[in-house]
Amino acid sequence: MKSLNKSAVNQINSDKLMLSKWTAVVLQQREKHFLVTCVNEDEQGVVITCVVEAVLTHNEYEIAWQELKDSTRWLVGWL
Repeated sequence: MKSLNKSAVNQINSDKLMLSKWTAVVLQQREKHFLVTCVNEDEQGVVITCVVEAVLTHNEYEIAWQELKDSTRWLVGWL
């Protein structure tokens, strides 16, 4: 039986990104908790980027949504 490494990759459904909650693994400028506030799609409706907003400072950052899959940078939910 194959063992799954849960910490290797965050499972993300791109259709459910909007208003999802994330925790940054490495804090920068006291920003730890984030909320996806915008999802940008191409002409075919494929998600390309998303905007994450820091809960504490309200700073916004546009990132490729696939970056959220990297569990060394992002954790699902607010921890």
